Amino acid sequence: MLSRLESTQAQYGGASKVIDSWLEERQEWLVRYCQLAGLPPFEKNAAALPNQTEVQAFCQVMMDYLSAGHFEIYDQIVSKCEVHGGESVELARSLTPKIAASTEIAVSFNDKYAEANGDDDYEPFDEDLSTLGQQMEERFEYEDKLIHTLYTKHTETA
Repeated sequence: MLSRLESTQAQYGGASKVIDSWLEERQEWLVRYCQLAGLPPFEKNAAALPNQTEVQAFCQVMMDYLSAGHFEIYDQIVSKCEVHGGESVELARSLTPKIAASTEIAVSFNDKYAEANGDDDYEPFDEDLSTLGQQMEERFEYEDKLIHTLYTKHTETA
């Protein structure tokens, strides 16, 4: 996931302040995800449950990222795709439901863990975090396709 982000930032960084800001939020989410999951360079005791404050911060960053995508970025990308015609519009319309599926999983994760109050509430945490990570990785792939389309179509007309 981190290498995909670095590649996207290298390829499209500086093209749009909105996209740059959104990718920075993605990076913050990824760092926090790696911390919670205990992925390198963040190692954790496999039996230890995460700190509630860390989980809340992770969930807040995730919800901010999702909101920026749904309420700022996607509308902008879709409207620019509409300007450039059929192929771009079809891609945007085909990817939107796929992105929405990961939103449902992320919101469910947030609802379950952002206000959890003890070890019992964290019972399937690692499994749920893994599922979330897989869904978000797919989401990033779809989002990157939209960014690529916006970037290439916008560049072609500039």
